[in-house]
Amino acid sequence: MTDEELLRWSRHILLDELGVEGQERIRAARALVIGAGGLGSPVALYLGSAGIGRLTLVDDDAVDLTNLQRQIAHTHDRIGQPKVASARAAVLAIAPELDVVALERRVDADALAALVADAGVVLDCSDNFATRQAVNGACVAAAVPLVAGAAIGFDGQLSTWDTRRADAPCYACVFPPASAPPEVRCATMGVFAPLVGIIGAMQAAEALKLVAGIGTSLAGRLQMLDARSMEWTTISVPRDPECPVCASRPRA
Repeated sequence: MTDEELLRWSRHILLDELGVEGQERIRAARALVIGAGGLGSPVALYLGSAGIGRLTLVDDDAVDLTNLQRQIAHTHDRIGQPKVASARAAVLAIAPELDVVALERRVDADALAALVADAGVVLDCSDNFATRQAVNGACVAAAVPLVAGAAIGFDGQLSTWDTRRADAPCYACVFPPASAPPEVRCATMGVFAPLVGIIGAMQAAEALKLVAGIGTSLAGRLQMLDARSMEWTTISVPRDPECPVCASRPRA
């Protein structure tokens, strides 16, 4: 690391669990973020400020006035711009030397498979069940850990789905593809602004722990937050031996 890099990430380097070696692992890591909205904003900003080696942002939407209530990577003067371009500008304003790739598109299965296979960790910040299932399937196929968050109204949830572990479930073990819930979106249901910041920041923390090789991940546990009372509920989620997505995949 250069002297400037040592200074920039000195507060990480001072942590015994991280040190120079952990920060170098973060700098060498590749993160793929699906969605650059409410969850994707804090995810991108925290991964960028932590010095992630390459950050790829995928979203096909543009910044809208209604986004600014919670999507903190975007600003009023970037209304109408692609969200990925806006989020990229926000990250580079913090750390201009970073490699931030902005993909303004909704990825099909082949493109998603290629993007996931080239990542060290994937963060699902999307807002619909079909995308979550597609991202999970690609992560299972490539044996890449997935950190998925969701937030609507005052309710949030978070987990890490890491099928590199023999005992860990994938997203579809707990939320089967055939049992899609009714779609609820912020545009119709609303969302408490700080909620996406809380969940997104925790997604970033989980991803950084994974790539740095520190701490214990949320694999096998699902955390749910009721922001009305700020009460967390954690439940153990087992692997489904008959899961249609991961049951036939080899495990470590």
